[in-house]
Amino acid sequence: MDQIQHKHVEIRGLKLHVAEIGSGPKVVVFLHGFPEIWYSWRHQMIALSNSGYRAIALDFRGYGLSDQPSEPEKTSFNDLVDDVIALLDSFGIATAFLIGKDFGAMPVFQLAVAHPERVSGIVTLGIPFMIPGPSILPLHLLPKGFYILRWKEPGRAEADFGRFDVKTVIRNIYILFSGSELQVAGEDQEIMDLVEPSTPLPSWFNEEDLTAYATLYENSGFRTALQVPYRTMSDDCGISDPKVKVPALLIMGEKDYVIKFPGLDEYIRSGKVKEFVPKLETIFMPEGNHFVQEQLPDEVNQFIITFLNKHT
Repeated sequence: MDQIQHKHVEIRGLKLHVAEIGSGPKVVVFLHGFPEIWYSWRHQMIALSNSGYRAIALDFRGYGLSDQPSEPEKTSFNDLVDDVIALLDSFGIATAFLIGKDFGAMPVFQLAVAHPERVSGIVTLGIPFMIPGPSILPLHLLPKGFYILRWKEPGRAEADFGRFDVKTVIRNIYILFSGSELQVAGEDQEIMDLVEPSTPLPSWFNEEDLTAYATLYENSGFRTALQVPYRTMSDDCGISDPKVKVPALLIMGEKDYVIKFPGLDEYIRSGKVKEFVPKLETIFMPEGNHFVQEQLPDEVNQFIITFLNKHT
């Protein structure tokens, strides 16, 4: 971890926190999900740098050590896409591989569709092809107390999270989202109430990891994080003919709760996803959960490195 370098880069009027390791022309940019942050890629960054790649991970605007936008409630997925392009430009990087996890996969897909000349290939974890827009998820088919619907409602998650310190919020989310069931609260519950306080952390996630996450979110809070993704994922991103033409790899855990979203498993296994990503390879990990890159890093690293080497 000590060999990972940190800096702030001026991007579109904000200073974004960037972690980096490795050098050379083969560049990989990592985009995190929620409640993740640059730190969620720690295992992959080191492994890729040892394999000859330059690995870059940023905290999205409003996350971790990056600046807050002046109006978080106006932040969109398009801002994240524009930030990544500006970051590549500031580093003088013409093309890069993009790796995204959870909602971080969405700007990866957007970039691959809208700026294919900047993208060598993509890897997504936990999320097959989808881009922000009105039809992104069949929300009407999801249970009323599902976490996405709850957190989409302005003020609801803020009130829920506000009952606890940041460390407890992160602890609860990691415990809850490591499970294989959808996170659904009853009418008299909030999402944080679904975790018993005595529940231990997952075996692959220790107190040091929890402290690292909590420290970063104590700095940024959750204001922008709740805006993007939860309150903007249904906003039209302006892409009318989505097709990813670059090589792509999807890594899914069989025990990832996301696979239980209505229609998602069939979307992947039937091959329908290849209508949008023709050059897609898919790997299912039998024991993998939603945090597969932290849970089973050695296996995930090997899958990623094999894919990158094939397309470098």
